[in-house]
Amino acid sequence: MAALSICESLLLAMNDRGILEGTEIVGVLRDAAATHETAAGDGGEREAHLAVAALINRIISGGNSVRRK
Repeated sequence: MAALSICESLLLAMNDRGILEGTEIVGVLRDAAATHETAAGDGGEREAHLAVAALINRIISGGNSVRRK
């Protein structure tokens, strides 16, 4: 979760500096969530991947990944 938090902060900084548009940031997050949703693994690994995907999707839904102007 710490790594996800750091990455989210970096995405916000890139948006603030005009390096990435909000739509690009959401696209990056959606790609990351999709990767975890389709990841293979045993029961425990699969559950962890799905939990990560759910967390990323909550970030997208909450709008925290892009500052609202």
